[in-house]
Formats: sequence, C-alpha cells, structure tokens
Amino acid sequence: MSDSPAVDAARALVADLAAQGVRDVVLAPGSRSAPLAYALAEADAAGLLRLHVRIDERSAAFLALGLSRGSGLRPADGGTPTDAAPVAVVTTSGTAVVHLHPAVLEASHAGLPLVLLTADRPHELRGTGASQTTDQVGVFGAAVRHAADVPAPDGRPGEIDDLLATARRALAAARGLRDRHPGPVHLNLAYRDPLHPSHPAGAPMTPRPGVTVVPPSPGPGADPDLPGDPARTVVVAGDGAGPAARRLAEAQGWPLLAEPTSGACGGPQAVAAYRSVLGADDLAADVAHVVVLGRPTLSRPVQRLLARPDVTVTVVAPGGGPWPDAARNAARVVERLADRWFATPAHDGGASDGGTSDGGAFAARWRAASAAAATQVDAVTRDVSALATAPYAALAVARSVVAATGPDDVLVVGASNPVRDVDLVTGLDAAVDDPPPRIVANRGLAGIDGTVATATGVALAAARRGLRTRALVGDLTFLHDVGGLLRGPGEAPVELQVVVVNDDGGSIFATLEHGSLARSGPAAAATFERVFGTPHGADLGALCAGYGVEHRRAEDVDTLRAALADPPPGVSVIEVRVPRADRLVESRALADRIVRAVQRR
Repeated sequence: MSDSPAVDAARALVADLAAQGVRDVVLAPGSRSAPLAYALAEADAAGLLRLHVRIDERSAAFLALGLSRGSGLRPADGGTPTDAAPVAVVTTSGTAVVHLHPAVLEASHAGLPLVLLTADRPHELRGTGASQTTDQVGVFGAAVRHAADVPAPDGRPGEIDDLLATARRALAAARGLRDRHPGPVHLNLAYRDPLHPSHPAGAPMTPRPGVTVVPPSPGPGADPDLPGDPARTVVVAGDGAGPAARRLAEAQGWPLLAEPTSGACGGPQAVAAYRSVLGADDLAADVAHVVVLGRPTLSRPVQRLLARPDVTVTVVAPGGGPWPDAARNAARVVERLADRWFATPAHDGGASDGGTSDGGAFAARWRAASAAAATQVDAVTRDVSALATAPYAALAVARSVVAATGPDDVLVVGASNPVRDVDLVTGLDAAVDDPPPRIVANRGLAGIDGTVATATGVALAAARRGLRTRALVGDLTFLHDVGGLLRGPGEAPVELQVVVVNDDGGSIFATLEHGSLARSGPAAAATFERVFGTPHGADLGALCAGYGVEHRRAEDVDTLRAALADPPPGVSVIEVRVPRADRLVESRALADRIVRAVQRR
C-alpha cells in the first residue's frame, strides 16, 4: 500500500539496508527523521534488524561505533576475527548532525564502517531561515569515505531505485569492498511533509534485488563466476576498458560493443555501428547478460540495454573508485575477472561459434548484423567528395581521419559529434586482426573545454615514444580552446595536426530532442538556432594566422587525405567546412537504414 513519498522511500531504504547486512541501527529522535523512525520501528518489530534508541546524538554515534567495533572482535577460541559489521546511526536535521562528528573521526581513523543517515529539509527550504535548517552537505569533510546529498522524494517513477543504488554505493564504501579502506559514510536524506505514515502499517518490507560488490581478491585471480546466461552475453567496452575487453569477447565468442576510446576496438567480435544495431529489437531483446569494462559514455542505446530489468549486468571495475552503473542496474561488481575467462572454452565449438549451439547461433546473428551495419555506413561515406554540401560529410571526414591513423599515430578526439562519428566509422578500413587504433579523448566529464591544450600535451608525450599526434574536433570545441595554440618562443616544439570540422555551430544539439523541437515551426527554429545552434561565423584561418599556426582548407575528401598523409612540421590546422542543417535527418536516416539492413540479414 503506497504512502507519502517520504515514508515510502524511508521504508525501502531501511528494508534494503537490512538486506545488505546492516543488523544494528541507532536512532536519536527528531521530527525531520520521522519517516526513518517509523520504518526502523517496523523493521525491528519484523525482526529484520535491531533498533537502539538514545536521546543524545553524540552518545548514539559512539554506541554505533561500539556495536561495529564489537562485531569484529576475535572469537574466544582465538580464531580469526570477522570484519567489523556496518552499523547505521540516524539523526534529525540541524545541530543534531554535527554531534556525530567526534565518533565519525574515531571511526575514520579506526577504519570502522558507520553509516550516517542524517535527515534534512528539502532544497527549497535551505537558505531561507527555516527552523533547524543549515548546510549539512559535506559537513564531515574528509573524515568520511563517501558522501551523498539525496534529494527529497516526490513520488516520481524510478526514484526508489535511484535511492537504493546510492545507498548501496555508500555501503560498499563503508565496508571498503573496493579499496580495503572501510570507514564512515554519509547519506544526507531530505524529506518533505507529510513525514508520518497514513496507515497503521504499510505493506510488508520486501527488499529489492541489489548489486553484489565482490571484494578484491587477496591473491591472484578474481571472481570465479559470472552470473547470467553465457550463451547470450555481450561485452560492453567503455572508455579506458583496455585490451582485456577484446580478449574476453574473442575468448568467449561474445559480441563486443566497443567505444573508440576503449582501446578494444576491432577483431572478429566487434559490432560495427552498435548504437544503431541495438535498435533492431529482435536482436537486442535476446541479450541476457552484459559484461561491462571501462566506462560507457557515448550511447543511449547501450545505457537502455544496461537498464533493462531482464538483463543481468556484471561490471568489471579495478581499483577503489566508483564503479560505472549509470542505469543503477548492476547485479555484480568485480575487481577483475579470473584468467579462465580469457581462455577459449573447453566445450564443443570453442570461441569461434560462441561455444554452445545456442551461443553459436546468438554470436552468428550479431556477426551478420555487424556486417550489415558496416555495409550501410560504408555506403553513405565511400563516395563523398565535395564536403561543403555533401550528405554525411562530417562522417566522411571522420572516416578519412581514422583511416589515416596508423600504428605510429595517436588520435585525440573532441567531444560531441566528432567522437560519435569516429565511433561509427572505426574499423571500416581496418583488417579484422589489426590492433585497435590509439584513440584518446577527455571522456571523464566529456566536456569540449581544453581539447586543443590536451592534444598539445598528448603530442609532446607521444613524440617521446616516436608517435605523431592528430586531433579531430568540432568548430565550437576549437574556438573554446583556441588559446591552446599559443606557445612561447622558449617552449618545446610541438608536432600536432588539428582537423576542425566546421559546421558553424553546435550540431550535436540537432541530433538530440532539441533538434526535433526546432522543426515544429519558425519560432522554435529561431530559438534553437540562437541558444543551441549558436552560429559564430568566425574566420578560423585568421585566428590561426594570429597564433602563427599554418592553416589550410580541405574542400573535398581527396584534398583532406593528401593533407593527412603529409602534415607540415609543427602545429597545423586543417579546416573542413560541412553542412549542419540536415544533421538530424541524416542521423535518423542512417540509423533506420542500419536497422532495416540488420532485420533483413
């Protein structure tokens, strides 16, 4: 039975904490924390956990500390002590929160997993002089291993799943599952009225399935088993995945969806134009399990796949940092995979047909889909000539640049459309056994800022290894960091060729929802052009001249290829002007062509 959003969220959180192994919770009474108090009393009565109530928050926190420390005591027979158990402590808002600080500091230095649940006023009351309202966000500073400010629930679809995903990350950090560095964590939980249940008792507390974080192995090897159906598994290689993703896919015969900056592109299992291939429902619907390496950053279709409730997701995430799970649907998080996952399966058929007969048929369908998709991308980019007016001109530029990226080259790709264009064309002109091209990009936050300076730094470092560097960027990315071309006379020389795809504005927005809205009428089109399209009319050649950088225009693919093959010394810029007006139509048309071709395979 549904209650107020605050009460429903608190009940779900308490049930999940109990399911994740929290056995003791200490509560200091208060008003804003009432949803948690009701939920805890209910969970205690149901035997899900043990509730301890103290009137003073400082004492409550040290009681929680003692409960955690005591849980890890060495047994009477002198056996090995167990890890200290996580214990939660709950306060209301205001000064109640800071009374936890002494115990938090002790827990931080002692490595004890405290879970601090502090109630707070919703954001609209912060900074207004509302009673018992102060800035609680980050109040414990560096003393906590993890902190999150959770917005007040309002009943929107999916908010409970978001809350539980946040709490599970915090609990994993408290236990030190990722970095063997347990300690206190802080969830600041905002609640809006009504704060009390409208029914004497809600529905039975039923924990939701959650992520399993596998601790790092103390020795060689790692998680011995992968969940899900091996016969219907795909590998997603996000930014920085490395060659392990390709080796895994090829060893197991699994389809590989690899971003260009993954370091895993290519090979017989790589799926061309995978973002569009995932639009073929009959193919994508058959996926049962996904193994994620690296950080997926490019594709909404991939994120939709990872969010599907019928798909089991395993995330391989080395180190102690946050694991990638934007869809909040991961079933298992492991530090690394055991070596046996990279060996050809011993069952009949081997990796070449995906192992079992079911897996072989699954893999064969994906290989056929990849071939069909590659044919369509090839068809729209092969014969492009006059770049200023040709359809798919930007995609043809990306294809030429990637094709020119040899084993001694590094390609730095700008955000927005260039990296997505590279994603579509990588592999079109490569042999199946070629190593992946060296492609790097600022995908940490995927911003356009600082790209020219980043490429300059890459060029300086790459030159020490005998590699040459090229960059592919859009015009706004170039203009945003054109100052990155500046180099004083006493600085080390830089060998860098920058290809600027100039469509006089932000064409990435045309491919998003904003582009569709812009087609609804003249007023909407004008608004789009001013606040999203942002045409600039800048003379890139004059800018380059001001910085003493050689500039040339490439009007067609042949001229571009010649310039790519013979870059001048130092820093140079190739400007390629392409149309922007039809970017949305072209993008959708190509995606439709790929889906139809995949369905006909």
